[in-house]
Amino acid sequence: MKILLTGANGYIGMRLLPQLLEAGHEVVCAVRDADRLSVDAETRKHIQVVEIDFLKEVQPSLLPKDLDAAYFLIHSMSTSTTDFDELEAKTATTFNAYVAKTNIKQVIYLSGIVNDANLSKHLWSRKNVEEILYKGDFSLTVLRAGIIVGSGSSSFEIIRDLCEKLPFMITPKWVLTKTQPIAIRDVIHFLTGVLGNEATYNDSFDIAGPNVLTYKEMLHQYARARGFKNWIYTVPVMTPKLSSYWLYFVTSTSYTLALNLVDSMRIEVVAKDQRLAKLLGMTPHTYREALDMAFVKIEQNLVVSSWKDSMISGRFNKNLEKYIQVPKFGVLRDIQTLSIEDPKQVLENIWKIGGENGWYYGNWLWKIRGFLDKLIGGVGLRRGRTHPNKIYAGDALDFWRVLLADKKGRRLLLFAEMKLPGEAWLEFRIDNNNVLHQTATFRPRGLRGRLYWYSIVPLHYFIFGGMIRNIAKSRNKV
Repeated sequence: MKILLTGANGYIGMRLLPQLLEAGHEVVCAVRDADRLSVDAETRKHIQVVEIDFLKEVQPSLLPKDLDAAYFLIHSMSTSTTDFDELEAKTATTFNAYVAKTNIKQVIYLSGIVNDANLSKHLWSRKNVEEILYKGDFSLTVLRAGIIVGSGSSSFEIIRDLCEKLPFMITPKWVLTKTQPIAIRDVIHFLTGVLGNEATYNDSFDIAGPNVLTYKEMLHQYARARGFKNWIYTVPVMTPKLSSYWLYFVTSTSYTLALNLVDSMRIEVVAKDQRLAKLLGMTPHTYREALDMAFVKIEQNLVVSSWKDSMISGRFNKNLEKYIQVPKFGVLRDIQTLSIEDPKQVLENIWKIGGENGWYYGNWLWKIRGFLDKLIGGVGLRRGRTHPNKIYAGDALDFWRVLLADKKGRRLLLFAEMKLPGEAWLEFRIDNNNVLHQTATFRPRGLRGRLYWYSIVPLHYFIFGGMIRNIAKSRNKV
């Protein structure tokens, strides 16, 4: 089958793509920016990539006509706290207009469980998108999922941050809300299982694991799975806004996502039935099994995708290519160069920068900078990196965004997503003479930007100088 995969560079899309290719399907990936589709060169040979922004007017002839099916995996919950429902509705309407010009017979939409009488804005928007998609000229299959648990999922990473950092928690009362988590592996099995299955056409199905748990029970089970104990006490005085700030400062989530999550966590997300599991002959994994599988992937460095790599995890939502050309005029720079003896090892060191490996010099200063950024509403350092030694354009790297990761050309270019009175780039490049170039470029915004730069020049002398020297060493701890 020839399949359209929207949201191909999202958390679910990155997991689904290899499964579709392995099954022998032709896949057309629809993304807003082809430069940040985080797949290797071999995978790119087997897919077609089209650039479509479903929030803009329909452009004719972008999609091939001979498509058989499509996955609708586009969500806007993390982009706004006010009008994301309008954005999602427009996206669905535009999608219908695009596929109306193709031969698509089935569209599969991953939604959320919407069985509670009083839905949050987030869940109401999911249901509204269903209704819009049902108006399309195709057969629709809707999968309504609860909390998705897997390595790199936003739910798993939030639970992980809370439990690993706070063994003693005073929590809002929404931790007593019931939910029914599902393993990411089961979500992918459901998504592939309904493809071309006419018994699932024009129907909506709840998909969930076998355990109905409160968020408090989920936190306790996580702690037991990791071999420690945690203490959780609930208080009725934490408002949704305070709860959002609590999640924002303790975990790696953005404030926008935290606010929308808290709004939804007040609502029970419990499946009505397991019709689809019976139809497909599936037995979904338990919550504990989902946790164990997630940690196997983490320990083996096999995390395929992470929600943190999505553009919505930071403040950078523009096309990457607009920033790849680092400005030369009206900027301030710190330039470091060093001759190196082992360019291959130095390149490996560059590709391991950030995350648990740190920044090679003054890591405590980087942590302070990340904490200060978090205090003023920035992304901070908690996003880390998805893989310890693989980087793709578009990936999150602590409070940077990867603009270019050209290992063959021996160049890595980062753009700052921290809150700054200007724009900042950090570039590492090894030239043909085996000289390592490390360049920090800052384009200040007015007088405030210049004062900011000159106030930290003394720190630059130590941090950037120490960083290039340590990167240039033949051996570094990983």
